[in-house]
Parts: sequence; structure tokens; C-alpha cells
Amino acid sequence: MVKRILLASPRGYCAGVERAVDAVEEALERYGRPVYVRKQIVHNGHVVRELEQRGAVFVESEKEIPEGAIAVFSAHGVAPVVHERARARGLRTIDATCPLVTKVHAEVRHYAARGFGVLLIGHAGHEEVEGTMGEAPDAVRLVESVADAETIRPDDPNRVACVTQTTLSVDETAEIVNVLRRRFPGIEVPRKDDICYATTNRQRAVKRLLPSVGLVLVIGSENSSNSNRLVEVSRDGGVPAYLIEDEGEIDERWLDGVETVGITSGASAPESLVRCVLAWFAARGVTDVRSQQFVQENITFNLPVELRRAS
Repeated sequence: MVKRILLASPRGYCAGVERAVDAVEEALERYGRPVYVRKQIVHNGHVVRELEQRGAVFVESEKEIPEGAIAVFSAHGVAPVVHERARARGLRTIDATCPLVTKVHAEVRHYAARGFGVLLIGHAGHEEVEGTMGEAPDAVRLVESVADAETIRPDDPNRVACVTQTTLSVDETAEIVNVLRRRFPGIEVPRKDDICYATTNRQRAVKRLLPSVGLVLVIGSENSSNSNRLVEVSRDGGVPAYLIEDEGEIDERWLDGVETVGITSGASAPESLVRCVLAWFAARGVTDVRSQQFVQENITFNLPVELRRAS
């Protein structure tokens, strides 16, 4: 029987997600509905549905947006060709790409301009990866695993650079980078780690919970990379973990024999979802809720420049 809840902290919204959601809300307030958003603004179904109710229209491609309309690009970033197509359609764009993703784009351009082959550690098909590869498609090759790192053959092994998706497993990425350093001793890497502060902090906060809990619930959507990584961190540490969109997905059978449940949420999950999960447990008599603070986050990002210019 569950007796207590341990809340990981930090959890939930990061500065990049908050900025992106605020950008859509500000655009709706300023320009009225509809405001078109290319892809999900962040990877959370609840956030997307709430914005849809307020007048946001989510589309898969900029080609679906009426000419001259307001268009917001998601926090995950887009390739330069998307900007070009948007300009050709006369779209009034608001680029809500997370500044930490923009940093990785700039690194790719920098290395490619110097004639380096760029190895991008990331997951195929993820929007962030697609946007990053689009910065220099002829120069960038994707590395998804240690096995890939062991076998990939750059055109020039002496001119290789490495960048990463921002929402990866810290430990797994370190393994991949170590392999690449061994195989290519002269490999260039950015001075500052590409995995974002929020991803790193949330994974470390979960690790601190593990000795004290019998189960971890990660609140986040199935397509959220950083949320899935939190599940992996827990399972790799020997503690069962499940990804849930909200309290409606909790299976009470998971709780059999568990006294303490750890709860965290991915960087695109609003705190309101955490409160709903806590209410679910409270309705079943679990009122002992304790927070374990790992680190205090105080990072904020300004709204996209297009909205600041218009203010």
C-alpha cells in the first residue's frame, strides 16, 4: 500500500518550453485567432489541446498555412528551408525555437563552414534532429547509439566534430561521446555541453529519488524525448517506471507492494498535471507528499524577437 509520495525537483516546464507556450499565447492575444503553429509547439498533448481551444491551429507543414497568416515555429527548431518556404508564402513568422537548440544549429553551421563532417548524436525522426540536420545536410550524419559510434565512417576522420540533441540521456550520450573520442582523437566538441540544463537536472533529480522509492511515475507525453529519458533513467537504476499522460493512465496494479512512489514530469508537462496526479493519490488516502530539491532553476528566456519588436 502506498504511504508516501516523493516529488522530484526540479521537474516540469523548462525555460524554453515556457517561452514557446508564452509565444503562442501572446500571439493569440495580440493578433487574435487563428494563429497557426507548425508541429506541436511542445511535445505535450494537454498543452496542445488547451492552445487549440484558445484558437491555435496546429499543422504539420508550413505549406498548410494560408498565405500571409501568423505562423509560430515550435520550440524544437526548423531547418533553413522551412524559413525559406515561409517567406515565399508571405507568412508572418514567430520563431519560438528554444535558444539552446538555436545554439546547436549555430554549432553545426560553424563546423560545416570549416569543412568538418558533423556527427549529430540524436534520435532519427525527432523534430529537433530534423531541424539541426537541415542546417548542413551534406555535412551532418546521425549517430543514434554506441553501436553507430563504433561503426560510422566519416569522409575525413581527421576533420570531425560532434554535437547532440538537447534532450538525450546524459549517461548514454557520454558513452557515445567516449567511443567517438577513442575512434577520432582529434574530434571537436562544443565548449559547453549541448544537452540542456533542464534535461540534465531532471535526470539527476530522478537519480536522487531512486534509493527511496519503489516506483517512479513520469508525467509527460509519449512523443516527449526528455520524458522518455526520465523513464529510462529510473529503469536503468533498477526502479520500475511508467510514462503517463495524466492521472487517468495510472494502473493501480503498478502500486502493489509499493510504499513510496516517486513522481516527476518532463520539461513540456505543466505543473497542473502533477497536481492532478497528487489529487488522484489523495483520493486514495495518500497525503504524505515530500519534495526532494536537487537544484534551484532560475533561467528565463525572453519572448521571440518578433514579438518583442511588435510590442
